[in-house]
Amino acid sequence: MTATAAPTTAPFRFFDVQVARVRRLCPSMIRITFTGDRLDELASGGRDQRFKLFLPQPHQTAPVFEDLSEAWYTAWRAQDPAERPVMRSYTIREQRHDPAEFDVDFALHGADGPAAAGGGPASRWALAARPGDRLTVLAPAVADNGGVDFRPPPGTDWILLTGDETALPAIAGILSWLSPGTTAKVWLETGHPDDRQPLPTFADAEVTWLVRDPAAARRGEPVLDALRAADLPAGTPYAWIAGEAGTVKAVRRHLVGERGFDRRAVKFTGYWRRGASEEDLLAELTAAAGGK
Repeated sequence: MTATAAPTTAPFRFFDVQVARVRRLCPSMIRITFTGDRLDELASGGRDQRFKLFLPQPHQTAPVFEDLSEAWYTAWRAQDPAERPVMRSYTIREQRHDPAEFDVDFALHGADGPAAAGGGPASRWALAARPGDRLTVLAPAVADNGGVDFRPPPGTDWILLTGDETALPAIAGILSWLSPGTTAKVWLETGHPDDRQPLPTFADAEVTWLVRDPAAARRGEPVLDALRAADLPAGTPYAWIAGEAGTVKAVRRHLVGERGFDRRAVKFTGYWRRGASEEDLLAELTAAAGGK
């Protein structure tokens, strides 16, 4: 998932966690359950709740920080890149309180392929994760927090959701949160037919799974193509779009420019960008904010 510039700790806190269980959900995704002290203080807002996950370097057994105060971000940026924790953004798929634990679903991005060329640090870590492995997370301490983006305004008649594997945990969380009778149209792009999984919801949801063709000469845009051909409901929509940044922008342009959606009713987030690491995106954001 993409980085955000200079995350703050309030109302977020650092938690030391360890792997409790690892389960392969489907060809493209692994679910890891975390436990740890003080997790009763972690307060997920549900839906698309995001948090920061910090991985140790390959030669470390746990992330090494020089400062966990309010100034942590500046200190983290100043650390030796070979020593500082690898930071990534993820979605809390589900939180439970008895026992205190939470699940995170990791999209593998081809990390287990023949060349493993598509896998980033988090994908590779998830593939090798074992019970007892230690991480640090920066997660919410209050349920109504800035890490929840799905907020349909009053007067919304129906919901539109689109995304790829990286957005699947958030979309699953949103669907489980929707009220009975809510109309939802969902398009999900995956890399394998067996990536389909149950998405429990009380909403009146129509979910369309779109499988990429790995043999295609050029990468198409399955979500965008499906939306262009779709019959959408009448009434006032609210759209939540996430996944690869280029696809997200193209879908937003289609909804606003061709479908007439109010741009204020379209929440869009690039969780990743083809050809760029999260370090690249973070550097761009920091530079845009005047950082060095």
